[in-house]
Amino acid sequence: MNQLHELDNRAENTVRRRPLRPLKAGVIGLGLLCLSAWAQAQTVIFQESFDSGAGQFVATGSVSTGTYGARLRGGSTAASITSRAISTTGFSNINLSFDRTTSGLDLGETAVASYSINGSTFTTVESVRSASGRATFNLGAAAANQSQLVLRFQVNASSLLEYVSIDNVTLTGTGPGGGGGGGGTLPPVSSVNADGPFTTAADTSTGPGRNAWVVRPTTLGQNGLKHPIFIWGPGAGTGPSNYDFHLRRIASHGFVVFSETSTGDGNEMRAAITWLINENNRAASPYYQKLDTTKIAIGGHSRGSLSAFGAASDTRITTSIHVAGGSFDGNGSSNLRKPAAYICGEADTSATPNCERDYRATTVPVWFTIMDGVSHTQAARSGLPAIVGWLRWHIGGETARRSMFLGSGCDFCSGTWDTESKNW
Repeated sequence: MNQLHELDNRAENTVRRRPLRPLKAGVIGLGLLCLSAWAQAQTVIFQESFDSGAGQFVATGSVSTGTYGARLRGGSTAASITSRAISTTGFSNINLSFDRTTSGLDLGETAVASYSINGSTFTTVESVRSASGRATFNLGAAAANQSQLVLRFQVNASSLLEYVSIDNVTLTGTGPGGGGGGGGTLPPVSSVNADGPFTTAADTSTGPGRNAWVVRPTTLGQNGLKHPIFIWGPGAGTGPSNYDFHLRRIASHGFVVFSETSTGDGNEMRAAITWLINENNRAASPYYQKLDTTKIAIGGHSRGSLSAFGAASDTRITTSIHVAGGSFDGNGSSNLRKPAAYICGEADTSATPNCERDYRATTVPVWFTIMDGVSHTQAARSGLPAIVGWLRWHIGGETARRSMFLGSGCDFCSGTWDTESKNW
């Protein structure tokens, strides 16, 4: 495992054992309020952010993609993007959300969003000349329980200087047993420092690029359980096989764990989330309606932590975990939108100074621990009990595990664990 070392030449040469502020007893957890709201979320059926071109859409006319999403320009041929067929079978209360910005459209020119259930006749949900920001539309009963729903966005304008930009297209719905949210509950366990009750299996050479692992309970969906999702990023120079023990330990507690080589920017994690959501809605998939797509966590070790910072602004995630992987520029925490955990080692002279800097800059609810005597390479294995406990709390629905991390006498606040927290 010596390949797991990822040195940041800008880091300090030594890591000091710092005096940590005592935790405040009796604080009210804002995270509990957030969890209550998240539990009511719909299932994400389809999502496209155009991070890798047109993605799940086919473009006609003058269409470009970039950080702005998909930009549809006017001209002699109306520019449009049309999605692949999407199955809403088993789902009702279908909502379409997307970001849009128009520019330069003249009187009589429009940006149009529409959908079809037969591939030919489209129903308009919005037709505007001037608009910006995010819009959400309920598509009504006609869009529910369909096998071939298609989305289309187009611009009707005369000039290439006139355009509409479309981004973050999301289709959600309410499905059986609460809409892809938690069906069933995780079986209780007496320890987060041991295997859970599930036997595990590893699907290798899978995922959107056929180079990922999915480690999961051998039998999915027992007792109506919809499995929460965890995306794990390996350290630099390694891959999922180097973390086989970690992935199986987490999967044995009932989670479906996806892992592939980390890029450091998080694009692979966003693609993994999209792939798993699509698999959950693909009738021929082994994951079909077996996943809880409203409970998704991301995390990683070293470079994998950097990937988790990169993907942390994705609205589909519930929490992120950063193990021995502080950001190099100190800006990693700026992407965080949901509660986060930082797990670092006292003997890690490369990453822990950056972890400390990220913690100081974090503005969301955050829990931070430095494990006594733990090096960079040891951090993922030594931190496994906290990782499992955090996942069972934040995406496993076991809200009582909050007391393991926060408050007087918490489990991960003494002994090996030197811990701070804030913003709860």
